[in-house]
Amino acid sequence: MKHRTFHYRSLEELRQTCEALDLSLPFCEDLSVLKSPCRFGNVVLPNRLGIAPMEGADSDPDGAPTGLTYRRYRREAEGGAALIWMEAVAVVPEGRSSPKQLMLTPKTLSSFQRLVEQIREAGMKRNGYAPYLVMQANHSGRYAKPNGAPQPMIAYHHPVYERQKKLDDGCIVSDDYLRSLEEKFGEAAFLCKQAGFDAMDVKSCHGYLFAELASAYVRKGAYGGPFENRFRLLFHSVRNAKQAEDQGFLITSRVGIYDGFAYPYGFGMAGDGSLSPDYREAVKLVGVLSGELGLPMVNITMGNPYQNTHVTRPYDRGKYIPAEHPLEGIARMIGGTAEIKKAYPSLAVAASAPSYLRQYAAEYSAGAVAENRCDLMCFGRMAFANPGFPNQILKEGRLDAKKVCVTCGKCGDLIRAGLPAGCVVRDPSEYLKYYLRYQTEAK
Repeated sequence: MKHRTFHYRSLEELRQTCEALDLSLPFCEDLSVLKSPCRFGNVVLPNRLGIAPMEGADSDPDGAPTGLTYRRYRREAEGGAALIWMEAVAVVPEGRSSPKQLMLTPKTLSSFQRLVEQIREAGMKRNGYAPYLVMQANHSGRYAKPNGAPQPMIAYHHPVYERQKKLDDGCIVSDDYLRSLEEKFGEAAFLCKQAGFDAMDVKSCHGYLFAELASAYVRKGAYGGPFENRFRLLFHSVRNAKQAEDQGFLITSRVGIYDGFAYPYGFGMAGDGSLSPDYREAVKLVGVLSGELGLPMVNITMGNPYQNTHVTRPYDRGKYIPAEHPLEGIARMIGGTAEIKKAYPSLAVAASAPSYLRQYAAEYSAGAVAENRCDLMCFGRMAFANPGFPNQILKEGRLDAKKVCVTCGKCGDLIRAGLPAGCVVRDPSEYLKYYLRYQTEAK
């Protein structure tokens, strides 16, 4: 297991392992490119570092942010990231991942407005700029637990997801229901703009409803089968949401381009039944989003954190050890992202999942931007562990090895358990009690 565990004492050791594994990972010791502005639409970000969505599961019953929510985002704003891609926010009650998932409604609008104000104020006070704020609008689909117990809403029967227990046919959402969601995401965009966000993400990744439709090759009707049907909900929801756009507010999407399950039960997969990627449909998808629908920026990701966590968030510790080396997952992630960037050079592309690289994630991010594999790098778990990581990179020219995420997976355990989530290792005074509760309940 040692060869898979993060044990690198230098960047050169890490490079040598990549070479031995025949992996192409970009590293650049000159971090200055991360200080350069990033432009898309009429937006200019002051640097190339962002924070990826990580659910905190700490809302009140109505879906409004609580003290823990305010604390997390104030700390992230103070940390210096140019962009904060806020965690998944439900837009319909039945689509919540837990009773503590944030939900934007007219009732909770004023709470979100206060949250946005505090984030901007914290960033301006500490860094002289406010982070660009994206709200991630989501429907949890198969993973919906609005009342704490599973209430799955699925696109089709997925044999990998349902290998232990096949769900009842009544869990399959109707075309009429999906059609109604197209309007709901449009309405959510206007609420999102009222709340003060800079942009709204129509989320299509990580096995949730929109992403599951991406692989709904076997579904009948208007939302399954051909490419145009499988992405009907996404495209129509984006069109409706774009009605809220103006000079200060835009629509974007976090897009999963590789599921990691053999065709026909995974999107972005080779047609030979292997787990090899085939990005042709992903390139086509992003082409519609950026071309016909006019999105100036997207975030690229992969996998399903409930089923193949190592694809979404490469790691070397946890309940099970994946067959592949974590560096293979990172190489796949940046490789697929680079394919999108290569296909659409003028599109701003945000990359994901650098945290496994610990203190060398700074050089990796700089290399990815310098080699034009992406335009900015978004960190998820690292922001839980060390919300000040951007300023460390930008001002100190390094990441503190004693403060980095150690990819232990405990924050993910908390998220999936619907408990307030944060870094158990680096922020134990706030989150260790929740992890101890998780362990007790798991028994």
